[in-house]
Amino acid sequence: MTNVAWHADSLTWGHGPRIFEVFLEPTCPFSVRAFNKLDDLLKQAGEDKITVKIRLQSQPWHLYSGVLVRCILAASTLPGGRETARKVMAAIAAHREEFEFAHHAGGPNMDVTPNELIERLENYSGVRLKEAFAIPDLDRAIKWHCKYARQNGIHVSPTFMIDGLVQADMSSGDEIETWVRKISAT
Repeated sequence: MTNVAWHADSLTWGHGPRIFEVFLEPTCPFSVRAFNKLDDLLKQAGEDKITVKIRLQSQPWHLYSGVLVRCILAASTLPGGRETARKVMAAIAAHREEFEFAHHAGGPNMDVTPNELIERLENYSGVRLKEAFAIPDLDRAIKWHCKYARQNGIHVSPTFMIDGLVQADMSSGDEIETWVRKISAT
């Protein structure tokens, strides 16, 4: 895919004035818990009241993190954009242990190559990723997510921001109703 124009779709849902940003690492169990609440959050809070933005927060102790973040952003360049990326994220969330090392350092995934990992994700998500994964300058989108997180002092996932302010008292373990109250009150 040389010299082909591409666009990484924004991982944004809703269109309300309150901006709720969530920084997620795709294989982190706490990020998965937060990701799985976002659709219900949008329904309960109202798509006309909040805008939810997923920011990808690759973390080195999740050893396949970089490959999977690239897969998600590659998916966002395909037809369907953000919805295709959400499909890939949902596949990772549903099969998290298939994309992670046991205790961050062992287990059966020690012998998995990046190509095998991508094929596994293609099978679970139904999205063909290899060609988009190979976009030569896709790293621009990856670097944007990294830079944005660092500029906002984000180092771990999940981290939550409301209207540009980090919410240290928010957790993936909170009930959705708690999130809605926090977003409405801030």
